[in-house]
Amino acid sequence: MAIHSAASSFSCVSLNRQASGSSHRLLRPFVLCQCEVKSLVFSSQSPASFPGFRLQGKALESNSGPLEKEESLVVCFGEMLIDFVPTTGGISLAEAPAFKKAPGGAPANVAVGIARLGGSSAFIGKVGEDEFGHMLADILKENNVNNEGMRFDPGARTALAFVTLRKDGEREFMFYRNPSADMLLQVAELDLDLIKKAKVFHYGSISLITEPCKSAHIAAAKAAKNAGVILSYDANLRLPLWPSAESAREGILSLWNAADIIKISEEEISFLTQGEDPYDDSVVRKLYHPNLKLLLVTEGPNGCRYYTKEFNGRVEGLSVDSIDTTGAGDAFVAGILSQIAADISLFQDENRLRDALRFANACGALTATKRGAIPALPTREAVLNALLKSSRDGTDLSL
Repeated sequence: MAIHSAASSFSCVSLNRQASGSSHRLLRPFVLCQCEVKSLVFSSQSPASFPGFRLQGKALESNSGPLEKEESLVVCFGEMLIDFVPTTGGISLAEAPAFKKAPGGAPANVAVGIARLGGSSAFIGKVGEDEFGHMLADILKENNVNNEGMRFDPGARTALAFVTLRKDGEREFMFYRNPSADMLLQVAELDLDLIKKAKVFHYGSISLITEPCKSAHIAAAKAAKNAGVILSYDANLRLPLWPSAESAREGILSLWNAADIIKISEEEISFLTQGEDPYDDSVVRKLYHPNLKLLLVTEGPNGCRYYTKEFNGRVEGLSVDSIDTTGAGDAFVAGILSQIAADISLFQDENRLRDALRFANACGALTATKRGAIPALPTREAVLNALLKSSRDGTDLSL
């Protein structure tokens, strides 16, 4: 399927509401994120051969020495932005009396989540040459995330998003991108050496919406695939950011068959299958392509399901008093990718995979107990302590 191009000038504000549960679960993490692939098949063009791109963004000074080939490195590609979260929970954005700023963006959340769990991660993306952009770069550095692949755009602002969880359980989003700097990352600005050193390359769908970031995403994913890196994909549907529902469906599926690992929600299954039952295993199996190693379905407070060629099942999560589910899914991804990056044989061993998913579920659950995404991501010690406490309390985390 061809990817539909997004409108060249997306209007300032987008609104999206999504059903979300009140608690989450997670396992273990290590990950590096990056975003984009083209029409289920990688282009044969080299990054330098994409027309119309020239280096504009400024690179950061390296915060570490040259990376050796690191077996557990996860590189995350895509957006990093500022989330504004209401200081009062359970209300709509319009009703919020005030907001607290928090660093966010799904790929960046995963990168920080992995590092906070003790893993090795890097982030590749673009922010504005502004106060928020430099703040985000500093946050990555403070959290031991390699930020050598981060770029600054002098002509565009860092993206903003207002996020809340209402009393009815629906998440509400409002985005400010007109365009934002993350949409303007160019092929020539990619740190391809960093990508090739990764064990896992993680990306989402938002960077597939507009050029030039779409071509940068495609080039980055192609470089990773050619280097033998495992590709991890979070469908991460944000419908208001796409020109239409059909363009979103085609765009998300355009890179589907390139991924080795896919994480998807119940809502996203319904969207991609055009209304089919997300709880029906036969429906989920329709999304399982021949080269896929692991398909994960997150179910909020009900844990997650897993599918491989040989087996499938469900793992219950950790029940918590949820305050804000922002970033919980990303914490889950960080939890499982950190473990896969350390040991890819998890794909073949169902018992060890289930253990890893219990850890990942706990990562997501703990993130939901605090406001914001990155500020709420747990440490490995906190996750292990929560699992130990749950075990002592007699809670059975498996089905």
